[in-house]
Amino acid sequence: MTDTLDWTNSNMDDLDMARFEARADAMAQRLREETSADRLPFLTMPYEAELKEQLAALQPMLARFDHMLLLGIGGSALGARALQQAFYPQQGQPGHTGRSLWIADNVDVYALEAFLTQLPPEKTVVVTISKSGGTIETVGQYFILKEWMQHHLGDAWHENMVLVTDEENGFLRGEVDAYDIKSLPVPDNLGGRYSVLSAVGLLPAVFLGMDIDSLLDGAREMAASLISSELTGQTLAGHSAFQLAVWNAALMDRGFDEMIFFAYIPLWAGFGDWFAQLWAESLGKEGKGSQPIPAIGVTDQHSVNQMFMDGRRNKACLFLTCPTLPAGPKFPAALPEQFSYVQGMDFGELLRAEGLGTRMALSASGVPLVELRMGSDGPRQAGKMIALLGAVTLLTGWLMGINPVNQPAVELGKRLAKARMDADGLEREKADLNEFLSAERDIREF
Repeated sequence: MTDTLDWTNSNMDDLDMARFEARADAMAQRLREETSADRLPFLTMPYEAELKEQLAALQPMLARFDHMLLLGIGGSALGARALQQAFYPQQGQPGHTGRSLWIADNVDVYALEAFLTQLPPEKTVVVTISKSGGTIETVGQYFILKEWMQHHLGDAWHENMVLVTDEENGFLRGEVDAYDIKSLPVPDNLGGRYSVLSAVGLLPAVFLGMDIDSLLDGAREMAASLISSELTGQTLAGHSAFQLAVWNAALMDRGFDEMIFFAYIPLWAGFGDWFAQLWAESLGKEGKGSQPIPAIGVTDQHSVNQMFMDGRRNKACLFLTCPTLPAGPKFPAALPEQFSYVQGMDFGELLRAEGLGTRMALSASGVPLVELRMGSDGPRQAGKMIALLGAVTLLTGWLMGINPVNQPAVELGKRLAKARMDADGLEREKADLNEFLSAERDIREF
């Protein structure tokens, strides 16, 4: 089956799409300029051939290990987790005895101590991911794991380490050079939230035995016309990424400031968190943007769906489905009368029925909705979706008049955290912290 978008319930007729559609020529020119200058590597993937060779060269090393402990946060972890849940679900199922990927993506003492006490160091490879090499939440864990490996493995500690970082600069690149640690590069101009189809996501994917060729093929297929040097406004206007971007920009103009990502592909639910970072960190700027809301079908039908359908009318929805999911076991033929309507049916049919019911109910409640209907839940389709949503985010940001590839507000929080830890060179931030902490507090018991 093909991958399609169903626009039937998108409410396009109620939106001012035309003024954004009229910018197709300008957007096409900007895409040509940005891609030719290698400023959009998540679409052009100029690193692909070399990265595949590097990953192949690492295979003999990776074959020695049963566990991979990934140290990363935000975009350095969310994509890997989404791929793990989508294409290596057996790790979370009963009786798993194969390889395992563990992701340390928070300042979580309980989890870190469990890794240190339960993982066998000689059978564990520690992968540290930080483009800048200065992300303290990640590099701080690297220091602890480095000491742990040195204690257990002695001079051979570096043979159980891989660093994914800038190719030339930063603290971690210095560690690579000083200790001869295996490394993979994060390409220039590739922010973490756009990086899942680089070494950031593909190294753990290879460790778990995923089909990365199909992932990359799907992304390349989706992006092919967008990165063409001959891209025209007419071609762009017919591309799903631009059409979705226009829809999103027009929605925000009408006050639809929340975007639901409702996943009715259970194993792909992790892409909801990945999309939330991509959308929020890219578009939440200058008082603009729409709040992403990941939701899982059918789980969230019994919780937040009440707000979606009967709350404030400010929500739109990307609704992810796949009609070719497994049928699963059948309901028994003999059931109590009140449940007889499902007797003998495939269990998987319940998911399809729930998805259809929710989609119809959201539309009837006035929620503008576009269905992303995937032909299968395989890696090629995942690659297509990843590239599509990345392109949609980029183009939506351009139509909004903001820069969708930076994150200035996030950087402020990072500087303030470093100031709290008494890092050098942050005198203004330290003064702001002192003022904040010394202010009279309104504290009440509960």
